[in-house]
Amino acid sequence: MEGPPPNGGGGEWTAPPGRVRAGKEAAMTAPRRLLRVLPPAHRDALMELASEVSFEQGRRIFEERGTADRFWIVRSGTVTLDLRLGGPRPTAVSSLESGDLLGWSWLFPPFQWDFGAEALSPVRAYEFQGAEVQARCESDPAFGYALLRVIAEILAHRVQAARVRLLDLFAPHAAGR
Repeated sequence: MEGPPPNGGGGEWTAPPGRVRAGKEAAMTAPRRLLRVLPPAHRDALMELASEVSFEQGRRIFEERGTADRFWIVRSGTVTLDLRLGGPRPTAVSSLESGDLLGWSWLFPPFQWDFGAEALSPVRAYEFQGAEVQARCESDPAFGYALLRVIAEILAHRVQAARVRLLDLFAPHAAGR
């Protein structure tokens, strides 16, 4: 795959003009876009491993508890993350859009998806094979550190967002005890 498209090609390559943080809370609630915050040399190294893929609306991208051996960066469209809670259809718990990282279970044993994922609209994405990215991380520790640090920030943001959603759902009920 050739290098990244020029700035303006979908927006995912344009670095923000500066990082403005108004304390830990602002840093934790600001969305993290992997390709925007990964240093350029490391972004280029990651993109050498990318394949372009697309998913039709309604297509299941992966299933909860399935083998996790890859991840994606959404280029366009919307992906719903879901859980099977006993009903006829999975229950949506989150959605991802352009620039978002889809999948992190390829990093951690037992290498199984914690959620399912479905294309809510037509989706275009960059796909990465987990084994190839892990090999690059091992052969280039600076790349590995930079990538895993950004992924950790993304995960921290998502945990914080889930916490806020849960508080919105349950805090009014807990206060009435």
